[in-house]
Amino acid sequence: DKEVRAIFLRLFAQLFQGYRSCLQLIRIHAEPVIHFHKAAFLGQRGLIENDFLTKVLNGMAFAGFVSERGPPFRTCDLFDELVAFEVERIKAEEGNPPKMIKHVRELAEQLFKNENPNPHMAFQKVPRPTEGSHLRVHILPFPRINEGRVQELLQEGLARSQGAPPATRGDKKCVVPAGPPVGMFTCA
Repeated sequence: DKEVRAIFLRLFAQLFQGYRSCLQLIRIHAEPVIHFHKAAFLGQRGLIENDFLTKVLNGMAFAGFVSERGPPFRTCDLFDELVAFEVERIKAEEGNPPKMIKHVRELAEQLFKNENPNPHMAFQKVPRPTEGSHLRVHILPFPRINEGRVQELLQEGLARSQGAPPATRGDKKCVVPAGPPVGMFTCA
């Protein structure tokens, strides 16, 4: 799963390399608007006649991509690093499948680490009861639950959680690396 996602991550990084140099921040509105200059992007890469890329850039998914990833100051991630810093590596690996596979596996490992930051946390599986175990006499029946005590515990937990600050993950915002300009890329 992670390797397939890594392949698509690499594909989109190659496809959109240099997109940040074609972003324009328009500040005439109360809220700044980010505009993507499609003609410049396609022209500088020599892909004006490329029907597929033109349709991708005109799609709603790409418009959402630009509005989400356009701001110059936001939380950066693996895609931003790949687009900004791995351009030469991706170019060098184009004719070398073993190196390409190695890079895909490295990306897959990073994706796995991002989703599972604490690898030591293991879940213990509860074994399934054996057949006929419910007929054994030496096992005590499960005690009845005291509903009043359950309500007390719930109220205590709610009181504690209302006084505590909300648990949010603090994403560190930084200036998004622009990467190399679009004119440096040529596509076949």
